[in-house]
Amino acid sequence: MAGIYIHFPFCKQACDYCNFYFSTKMNNKEDLIFSLKKEIDLRHNELRTDTLESIYFGGGSPSLLSLNEVNGIMSKVKEKFFISNKTEITLELNPDDVSREYIEGLKQIGINRLSLGVQSFLDKDLLMMNRNHSSIESLKALEIVSEIFENYSIDLIYGIPESSLKDFLFNINKALEFKPKHFSCYALTIEPKTVLDYKVKNKKLFMPIDKLVKKQFDEMVSIFEKKNYLHYEISNFAKSDYQSINNSNYWLGKQYLGIGPSAHSFDGNSRRSWNVSNTNLYMKLIKEGKLFLDGENLTTSESFNEYIMLGLRTSSGVSVQKIEKIFGSIYLKHLMKQVESYIDSKLLHLDGDTITITSNGKFLSDKIASDLFKL
Repeated sequence: MAGIYIHFPFCKQACDYCNFYFSTKMNNKEDLIFSLKKEIDLRHNELRTDTLESIYFGGGSPSLLSLNEVNGIMSKVKEKFFISNKTEITLELNPDDVSREYIEGLKQIGINRLSLGVQSFLDKDLLMMNRNHSSIESLKALEIVSEIFENYSIDLIYGIPESSLKDFLFNINKALEFKPKHFSCYALTIEPKTVLDYKVKNKKLFMPIDKLVKKQFDEMVSIFEKKNYLHYEISNFAKSDYQSINNSNYWLGKQYLGIGPSAHSFDGNSRRSWNVSNTNLYMKLIKEGKLFLDGENLTTSESFNEYIMLGLRTSSGVSVQKIEKIFGSIYLKHLMKQVESYIDSKLLHLDGDTITITSNGKFLSDKIASDLFKL
């Protein structure tokens, strides 16, 4: 099984915290869509299977694609790959792009999962992040989406400057009113060279203290668990059988093909590659039938470190047997020595073959994982 990710880089405006590759100039939208289709033609044989487990439209703001444009890209994917009735097909959606006609049209095309970028139901938060939508637009969008789609996810952000525990609990409870099958909840991080980075460095904004962010995280986990959402990855919660296949495949190290400027691909073994992060150059090269892929072959240590990092983020954890089988006894001995103190302090748990992160350790998952790396 494999997945395909389609990166649509255009946005109406730039969010202050975003460091993904995007552009707010859409004058060459038709040329980009042509290039996406042609890249699928050029690269579809890179996957070792023609059966897709997931298709994901990300960005950028792929909800800026018209129904005809989404349908055109989907037709090209269907031309080169086999899609079953179990294939997860997701499109990221901004609340201000939602209309009943558009959502019904996406469903008719074959999109069977939506990811709605709400982030917050408080206008002060949305203004601070420079989001293009309002809280009212989010509520209207959710009314429409929840009527038409069963499988959809809501994105929320915590750790927002000048936000309180009360603010974030309001956001969670408001979102729960719509009973979505999935939540993706991320801590706001300062990425280099973003507007948020500039504002914090120049003391125009102040990030919340770690104690508050941890409290928001802990309360979020507690609420979702009481509502029977599975905490299957550090930032993701789902009702049973509604875990994101696309995201899960990334964490499980399965192969995927990234289409579009800046999109990343992985061969499922040790080869990672990515497209040029320049839309105009990307389109020029694709038009000429050329590819501009940069990449790297992961070393054994890099593959081990990535497996540890991704495994500890998920409820599946890290397999001791897999470590020994794939990486050898040296890596297993290193791991078992490094985990001792974390098991003693109840931040990690060893149950037979599996090492998982405990509830107390989840907020510290990145630091714990880095301490287990083999350099």
